[in-house]
Amino acid sequence: MWRSIDNMLFPYLWILLLDKFNYIYLTLFYPVIAFTTLDLGLIDRVLSEAEKRGASYVDVRLQEYRFEALSADNRVLKTYTSSIRRGLGVRVLVDGYQGYASTSNLSWSSISQAIDRAIALAKASREKSAKIELAETPSIKEKLVSPYKVDPFTVDPSEKARLVLELNKEAFSYEGVKSAITNMGFLLDRRIYASSNGSLIDVTVRLTGLVHMSVAGENGRMERIMDTRSRVAGYEFIKETDWRDMIGTVSKLAYEASKAQTPRAGPYTVVLAPDIVGLLLHEAFGHASEGDGVDAGASVLAGRLGEKVASEHVTIIDEGVVEGGYYHPYDDEGVRKEKTIIVENGVLKNYLTSRHIAVRLGLKPTGNGRAEDYRYLPLVRQTNYYLAPRDYKLEEILEDVREGIYITAKGAAGGEVNPGTGTFTFGTGASWMIRNGELGEMVRGVSLSGMILEVLKEVDAVGRDLEIRTSVFGGCGKNGQMVKVGFGGPHVRVKKIIVGGR
Repeated sequence: MWRSIDNMLFPYLWILLLDKFNYIYLTLFYPVIAFTTLDLGLIDRVLSEAEKRGASYVDVRLQEYRFEALSADNRVLKTYTSSIRRGLGVRVLVDGYQGYASTSNLSWSSISQAIDRAIALAKASREKSAKIELAETPSIKEKLVSPYKVDPFTVDPSEKARLVLELNKEAFSYEGVKSAITNMGFLLDRRIYASSNGSLIDVTVRLTGLVHMSVAGENGRMERIMDTRSRVAGYEFIKETDWRDMIGTVSKLAYEASKAQTPRAGPYTVVLAPDIVGLLLHEAFGHASEGDGVDAGASVLAGRLGEKVASEHVTIIDEGVVEGGYYHPYDDEGVRKEKTIIVENGVLKNYLTSRHIAVRLGLKPTGNGRAEDYRYLPLVRQTNYYLAPRDYKLEEILEDVREGIYITAKGAAGGEVNPGTGTFTFGTGASWMIRNGELGEMVRGVSLSGMILEVLKEVDAVGRDLEIRTSVFGGCGKNGQMVKVGFGGPHVRVKKIIVGGR
């Protein structure tokens, strides 16, 4: 089944009227509620009451989520938005049947009704669903807060608004720029998990970032280039990063790309930058390694544990806490997310699992049971998915290429993948011809397609430079749920891949 490539780069738009600036606004009302301390006493009461009402197992997820975004478009501050949501979800097993219910009203009467709904759904499942079994996990009690110095939600809104507008205007100082959009975003996500086996896990994450797109060209021939940088950090990341340099690079690349030619289509040796390596792995291989798809027979990797599925240069890892990625020390089922080696030296070693899918596949839970928020049951999802680095320097990777293409994801145009067959096709970003081991002229309109297992077997050089990225804007979508992820790798050389062009 084909699925669209995830939206990791494009901004969401929310809105909040801000009177102090004389700019244009979208003025849809968004209710604002107090962001207050969660009542942990609710959790013990939910666990106790659910067991009294017939549940043999209970877990509870309590969440507070806050998001703030600013958008400047063509020298005008268009939107300044803020949203907050809070809620609780409860999962029960009754005689092996699962029920789940949630509420955004944290009064006890509403929570009690949610418990009743979860119990009723579990009992009703006897006629329509199979029993489920959850892998046993240790009882864990831990509270974690991702590292930060300055809470972005305490920074004066006028400072953030002035900065995003100044950066947007900066793009127009470069030749040929006709349009520019600059978005800044801040996220705070606190999730508390508790279960009837004694676990109590409290994790708070802050994520900060900026995305910029410039459209440039002349005589009606235009090109767009986008770049984004986010960090699990506070407002210090905004203050310490040279955003003007990023915007200058993006704007100059857009103008240069507008004048570039499209390469002939066909097989090429390509050198992939870390951002496009991460995108390719996440989309075409990562989803195929998710255990629910394997269990359903909808993955090209089903039944292949122990097989060689890539060249010996390829080791693929999914890890919860890694430099540059999203902060995910525990999943939404209370499982510690450690380093999971999916492929080691070309051999398929593992699948990603939730507690239920681990039992189904006869594997251990890997900490990949993730939910968008308290409203949803967890699904098997990637966390920070990347290709492990090796020994090559970039110049060594390039030097053996007589004719090829160097490809990045800056300005990537989306596409489709089919995890069941491993086939993919998607547009890439800024690219350059490689001639006799040196970077040559820029080219535009480049796309990649093929079968991921064939492509991974063509990898013959992997760099030493590991780069992993996440994004405060967008994320990974699956079954109607969006979660934050990270992906990346080092520079990689692929001996042969089909490149679209003229």
